[in-house]
Amino acid sequence: MRTKNARAISRPEQAHLASVKSLPCGVCGQAGPSEAHHIEQGMHYLCIPLCEDCHRGGFNGLHGQRRIWSVLKKTELTVLNDTIARLRE
Repeated sequence: MRTKNARAISRPEQAHLASVKSLPCGVCGQAGPSEAHHIEQGMHYLCIPLCEDCHRGGFNGLHGQRRIWSVLKKTELTVLNDTIARLRE
């Protein structure tokens, strides 16, 4: 969801976000479609695919306690690296 003052998302950015959302979760591997988590707000090429639980879940989620992230030793950057590799396949 964009904020009221955010600039419009370009077509190439929309295509990239759709590609990211089609991937499985970058943490647990749950089949897509996934949610696109932006590592930095408004930077649409810096996003990673996450299932709802790994993204917004209170126990496992990035915006929660991050338990699965810790167990699997994942960070936003390691998942971004894996995402870029998957998109280039």
